[in-house]
Amino acid sequence: MIVRHFLKWIGNARVGERAAAAGALARALLDHQIAFEDRCEAEAALTLLLDDPSPKVRAALAEALSTSHHAPPQIVAALASDQDEVAACVLVRSPLLTEVDLIDRVASSRPSIQALIASRPVVSMSLSAAIAEVGALQACLALVANEGAEIASLSFRRMAERFGHEAALRAALLGDPRLPGECRHMLLVALGEALRHAPLVRALMGEARAERVTREACLRASLTLIEHTAASEHAALIEHLRLRGELTAGFLLRAIAHGKVDFLGSVLMTLSGHSETRVRAILASGRDVAVSSLFGASGLAKPLHGVFLRALKVWREVAAGRRVAGAQEVSWLMLQEIGAAPGQPGPAESDRDVAALIKTIHLEALRDNAREHALAIAAA
Repeated sequence: MIVRHFLKWIGNARVGERAAAAGALARALLDHQIAFEDRCEAEAALTLLLDDPSPKVRAALAEALSTSHHAPPQIVAALASDQDEVAACVLVRSPLLTEVDLIDRVASSRPSIQALIASRPVVSMSLSAAIAEVGALQACLALVANEGAEIASLSFRRMAERFGHEAALRAALLGDPRLPGECRHMLLVALGEALRHAPLVRALMGEARAERVTREACLRASLTLIEHTAASEHAALIEHLRLRGELTAGFLLRAIAHGKVDFLGSVLMTLSGHSETRVRAILASGRDVAVSSLFGASGLAKPLHGVFLRALKVWREVAAGRRVAGAQEVSWLMLQEIGAAPGQPGPAESDRDVAALIKTIHLEALRDNAREHALAIAAA
């Protein structure tokens, strides 16, 4: 009887009154103690309110039903398809919207709606994958900011591939501890490309120098990235570098000079096909012949074996506590190994390119140490 009076009254009521009544009736419907007949009448009345010309009335209805497991599903589905201000709370909160419903909405909705869905308290891995694959930048930003979102490594990679050139998403991804190492490297490369093509950088440095500086900066950033990449992610990062053509002897020279022995071990495991136990044992305590054999099985050119082995012996002593050394000393000893240190006759012609690279690493280490010393003096 009350619902019948409501339906007669609502035709002449003002918008504010209709909105308040819609919310009250929706909350009454969710009361488990309501009689079955009254419930059916209330549901019919609420269905009729879906056609109310005022979005305020429909928004009040959505607000009242958005968190309930017992709301009429046809009403929730209609509200989720309404205009943004009506659909927002339903899309963000409603437990009645299935994963399939939400994925379909992501595929067919505007960026603002995609972002609302990405902001739900819990976002499944499948829904995250859909947002990463077809979502707009706004939706991907919301997804990365959502601590309740379960995001697969592949989804992180797709967002990095699609929007790595966008500073906002690049910063959000790099700030996310869940981001896999290979995605971090991809974003570092994208950042380097953005800097290289920046008009100010090109004007100040010229195109050739800007390219060289950004390339060197990316290489050094890659070494820093290795430090923050878990050993379990080394294989994915190595494959990423290999596919990009960046897993070069030069890159590995930098890695060993800076003491990234664990990462080098992961690379040698991948390239040689030997087991982790065997590779780790050879690097930790293997004889020179065994180490050189491992290098050869990994495809490293024989002229490089000596400098790699010299660096490895130093880092073994450091690990055992018998020596204190850093990249500056290690790179100097590597130069000595091929006769390229000052006072030596100079490297053989076949070693000149290697000597030039090691000298660059050594000079970088000298600058870094001098900079740190100066900052320490200033801070004292």
